[in-house]
Amino acid sequence: MMRKIVLKLDLHDDKAKQKALKTVASLPGIDSVSMDMKARQLVVIGLVDPVDLVSKLRKFWPTTEMITVGPLPEKKDPKKEEGGKQEEGKKEEGKKEEGKGEEGKKEEGKKEESKKEEEKKPDPVIMELLKAYKQMQQYNQVQPMPRYYYHAPSIEENPNACTIV
Repeated sequence: MMRKIVLKLDLHDDKAKQKALKTVASLPGIDSVSMDMKARQLVVIGLVDPVDLVSKLRKFWPTTEMITVGPLPEKKDPKKEEGGKQEEGKKEEGKKEEGKGEEGKKEEGKKEESKKEEEKKPDPVIMELLKAYKQMQQYNQVQPMPRYYYHAPSIEENPNACTIV
């Protein structure tokens, strides 16, 4: 199943953009990659594991975030839509002639509502991947480097220091 993965990267120039695109393109199963520099979003389409994708990008950009993971939206042909509308119109006319127009409309309304509810439900596989990603993200937090402060005492402060003049 083709997936559309949207990631947020902290890129500032074209050199970093090219490096990100090259890094993502090296993974198997990628169909297309696009980058929106204004929104700083990377869109990847293909058969690739989102967790592998993010872990590969985090080697170079530790602040990489996964925004969305979902199925690829289907493109509809305008010719098919017009033909489908004409066929539906003929069916509705036939129902009205039979006297079942109101019942047919109610059934169609219920079908449309059930389709909308199905579309709203996320894919369980994707939900499991997001859950695993969030757990991994909590485990692999980028920790700042500790600062060590050293004090170099001068000769004037140490009464036991020996100096040759």
